Amino acid sequence: MATNKRKLKVAIMGAKGYPYVYGGYDTMVKELGERLVAKGVHVRVYNHKSLFKEKPRYVNGIECIYMGAVESKIGTQLSHTFFSMIHACFSDVDVIFVVNSGNGPIGWVSRFFRKKSVINVDGLEWLRPKWKGIGSKYFFWASRLATKYFDRIINDSDEMQRVYKELFNAESQVIAYGAAVKEDVELDPIAKWNIDPLDYFLIVGRLVPDNNADLIIKGFLKSDSKKKLVVVGDVPFMDEYATVLKDLEDDRLLFLGYVTDPHELGAWYSHCYAYFHGHEYGGTNPAMLKALGYGCAILALDTPFNQEMLQNGKHGWYFQKNVDSVKDIVETAEASQERMDYFRKTAREGLIQKYNWDYVTEQYLAVFEELAGFKAENPTGQKAKLISAES
Repeated sequence: MATNKRKLKVAIMGAKGYPYVYGGYDTMVKELGERLVAKGVHVRVYNHKSLFKEKPRYVNGIECIYMGAVESKIGTQLSHTFFSMIHACFSDVDVIFVVNSGNGPIGWVSRFFRKKSVINVDGLEWLRPKWKGIGSKYFFWASRLATKYFDRIINDSDEMQRVYKELFNAESQVIAYGAAVKEDVELDPIAKWNIDPLDYFLIVGRLVPDNNADLIIKGFLKSDSKKKLVVVGDVPFMDEYATVLKDLEDDRLLFLGYVTDPHELGAWYSHCYAYFHGHEYGGTNPAMLKALGYGCAILALDTPFNQEMLQNGKHGWYFQKNVDSVKDIVETAEASQERMDYFRKTAREGLIQKYNWDYVTEQYLAVFEELAGFKAENPTGQKAKLISAES
């Protein structure tokens, strides 16, 4: 809890808002914001005005400011963060917390007004296939500027910390994304599909090139597996890449689109034979953490980020970025039932202390208090422990 008699005031911006929960950043704003409020911090979240039909000033103790934006495919997020930053700099908040490295250039505003600021820069946005040409160059430039303008840079993995040091010669602090151990969900939500437990592989994620669903699907279809491959996810717009995948015809493929019911999504995680994780560019991935939390056997693309999350093979196997490697790992996994059982039984042990939302909050609070001149408790040095199961 903040130790100063005056309340610490923190402004959060760069996500869609609160309690809007759609992506990873929105989830972090919710989990972090609510816990900070419980610790006596005044939390203000800047919401995208157009996304909220009702606009209460306070929700669960969090102050909500509904800020407009220049609505366009490219300019919405940047303009929203810019207007939010101006508003925050003319207020009495102690620290401004921004998410998304694309907002890096806007740090000049807080620097000009001498407001303490922190940014969570997430993954390697400039390498994602969807950002080509100018978009890629912008994200690289924005990420570099983030290291110049903000008082503290937060990365969510050791590998991302190394990247920022190597590319930008910038020091950053690692605070992982949080997660929670989940109870198994009964089979009922997926019984309508006539699929038996452990009779399917699972993919969860947007159908975009850097998540490599095409690679996984092609490799799976090339295998001799009799199981199904269930694909949860889509894209919110017409897209040739996603359309080509969804047009594939094979009795073993089942495309579900978005599954918005968390109970139903939990059932798909709980009963899969193995979860495929093809995400390529990023740090701590929420979908992977969810798979660990539900006790999945995990087959992941071999990247430094996925190696870090699975503790170098302790909690899953890896495949290379080619169709034959996926084919081989499908057939090997099916022939290694005991090993898959072992991965499922030990998966939750992968959610060590650094992925605990309470621990994550303590680390952020220490950063905010330090920048604001409050006395901060140092959460480091605590022994790793498993996360308590959610009720």
